Amino acid sequence: MNEIEVGAFEAKNRLSALVEEAAKGQRVWITKRGKRVALLSSGKESEPTETTAEMLARFRKLRRSARKGSESLKSLIEEGRR
Repeated sequence: MNEIEVGAFEAKNRLSALVEEAAKGQRVWITKRGKRVALLSSGKESEPTETTAEMLARFRKLRRSARKGSESLKSLIEEGRR
């Protein structure tokens, strides 16, 4: 993936063009005094890969499987203190 860095002042003046570049898949880092402070990227990059319901179901399954273990949380904590 291509990346470019643009100073904040230049980004302000070229925002429309930079948004177009980001929409095409290019990451645009905005810098302030040479340090990266913001990122413009395609909205496609940040789309969630799973729904909230799927994520909750996965966590519930994980929590149920954690309860089936032979060691209790209290014994693990005590062991860690030794």
